[in-house]
Amino acid sequence: MLSLGSSRRKTIQPRSRLRCAEPVPSDIELEEDDLDWAERCNLWAKRAQKTGSRRAARERPRQPLILSGHGVTLRVENGTLTIRNGFTHYPQKQEVIRFFKGELSIPERIIVLDGSGTVSFDVLSWLAEQRIDLIRIDWRGDVICVASKSGYSANPFRVQWQREMRADENKRIEFSISKITQKIENSITTLEKSVRKNDTWNRAMEIAYATLTKLDARQPKSVVELRALEANAAAAYFRAWKGMPIKWRGISRRPIPDAWKEISQRTSLFHKAGNRNASHPVNSILNYAYSVLQSQLQIDAIAEGYDPTIGVMHEGNSGSAAFVFDLMEPLGRWWIARC
Repeated sequence: MLSLGSSRRKTIQPRSRLRCAEPVPSDIELEEDDLDWAERCNLWAKRAQKTGSRRAARERPRQPLILSGHGVTLRVENGTLTIRNGFTHYPQKQEVIRFFKGELSIPERIIVLDGSGTVSFDVLSWLAEQRIDLIRIDWRGDVICVASKSGYSANPFRVQWQREMRADENKRIEFSISKITQKIENSITTLEKSVRKNDTWNRAMEIAYATLTKLDARQPKSVVELRALEANAAAAYFRAWKGMPIKWRGISRRPIPDAWKEISQRTSLFHKAGNRNASHPVNSILNYAYSVLQSQLQIDAIAEGYDPTIGVMHEGNSGSAAFVFDLMEPLGRWWIARC
């Protein structure tokens, strides 16, 4: 492991043994990054293993089994499904999982999240017999392929809920209002913690609180009317950021445009009607952060059995992740504040 900060090599004593890591020999010197990677991967592994609501007797777990990393292997050995999970960090001992036919611990879905590895034909037959869906997702959150006896990877009950919410206008409005309300509340929190106070800040706060009051006092008659209220609050929110100075280093050797010395408008010079193809570095960061959030939520939605293309609030073109955009609404401002 290379150390870019200093030429001195710092020896770190191994901490408590990780769940999926091998004991580290005492004569090996570890860098800080080694332990950071191991602890971070262990954190996500524990989050993936958290069970949902308590299941009834004789009921299979609803939580999918998520596999990732390099060297993922699924094989049938002596009639049992043997899974070797991939390597995600060092030091690590490969996790081995074994399922017997008919046992209740078998998950309903197995998600292979990017990574590399192999699957045998016998595994596909074994999974079909046990009614287990095998879904391969790339790092963007897009479904690459589905191996299912029904040919459908989503949970039919959750997809039915999405369709019912979409078809019932009252339920759709109620769902949309809850998402937009959370979004505006998170906008207020972000403005209070991250943006300097001035006239545009005061105006943005006034519009945000006024929008919340309108949503409480009178329910919008349609999603279009609701989106118009939210768009007004969003415009004021981004105006509050405009003009904030940005600190740069080394600009005497690598000059930058004057427009890059402060936060500019959210729109792009290359895309007047929206914020794609950003022409300002801050907007590029925002676009990247939103893309990461979209990928993460899309992976979660597919893993939980939802159809990402069936939106409740958002309209969607063929194949677009409309439901993921629904989930992103209340999290966007909070996510950017964390970034």
